[in-house]
Amino acid sequence: MCTVSRSSICEAVPGPRTPTREEGKRCTPHSPHGASAGSQRSEMGEQPIFSTRAHVFQIDPNTKKNWVPTSKHAVTVSYFYDSTRNVYRIISLDGSKAIINSTITPNMTFTKTSQKFGQWADSRANTVYGLGFSSENHLVKFAEKFAEFKEAARLAKEKSQEKMELTSTPSQESAMGDLQSPLTPESINGTDDERVTPDATQNSEPRAETNAVPFPHSSTITKHWEAELAALKGNNAKLTAALLESTANVKQWKQQLAAYQEEAERLHKRVTELECVSSQSAGIKTQKTELNQTIEELEATLRAKEEELERLKEEVENANQLQSQQESITQKLQETETKNQELETQLVELEQRMESSQVEQEAFRKSLRSLLELLDGKIFELTELRDSLAKLIEGS
Repeated sequence: MCTVSRSSICEAVPGPRTPTREEGKRCTPHSPHGASAGSQRSEMGEQPIFSTRAHVFQIDPNTKKNWVPTSKHAVTVSYFYDSTRNVYRIISLDGSKAIINSTITPNMTFTKTSQKFGQWADSRANTVYGLGFSSENHLVKFAEKFAEFKEAARLAKEKSQEKMELTSTPSQESAMGDLQSPLTPESINGTDDERVTPDATQNSEPRAETNAVPFPHSSTITKHWEAELAALKGNNAKLTAALLESTANVKQWKQQLAAYQEEAERLHKRVTELECVSSQSAGIKTQKTELNQTIEELEATLRAKEEELERLKEEVENANQLQSQQESITQKLQETETKNQELETQLVELEQRMESSQVEQEAFRKSLRSLLELLDGKIFELTELRDSLAKLIEGS
């Protein structure tokens, strides 16, 4: 994974403001209404217990290698505890959008991949989250809290399992009775004969008393509906928390806009005052010119920073592309080396075959020479025999 490159991005981007302890307890350090939002969450059963600021990333679902930033700047990342469901969650909002909503389970692991970057996998969300911190101290604190709440989640799960075992014991004892009397709407709510008026006959009273015995699985059904109700309350709490965060952010943005407008009006008034006094003093004109130059320099610096940020993003994208190209080239090189080795092996085998064929040809030539010599001898003998026979014929 490209954890090193993303951590370098976090170092290049100006670091987020370090939250104070009061901000960590409020869980909304950037919101002026953090205390009221926290009290409303407390009433709903979910409370913030730790907060910090970090750049948020998610793994690319297509490549499963590259990190994709989900926040343009450092945002608040908070641990929440839901007392109704006894679960711990990691939540982060970018405006009104929830970019992290991860429930901590005992099998999760938070991994520190660099001095300022950490990650964990969420199987329920089918993704991997990454956080880039402004300092190593913030990363260490977040990792310690993750381990602490992970252990707490494990203990809570064990306690819930023990409770389920205790509640399942009476149900197992009455299993035979349940098989003989299956669950029906009439057995739970009562039949039409049971829902008679108090002025009914005496014959219906013993039957009503008999059916008044509690059903064996009524407590289990009640707990099931209570769990469903708790889940609905939890979802309602999540939506309310997101709404409160978005409302707080809107209020904050309105306040910042009002502050900027006041600052702009103050600067306009200042410029107007300087223009009014410009006829009396030449120094004021110089001061006004310096202020305008300072404003222009600040705007130029801001533009340069924005261009540098864009350039860094392009370099990161180019680096990712180069890395993918390098991986493909490396794979092709490995395939070429494998083919080269195979060709060398085939060449060695061919050379060995050639040597063996040469040896065989040499042996064949030797045997052929010896056969030719033997044939020459036989031919010579036949020639002599023919000559001798011819002489004998002539002499006779």
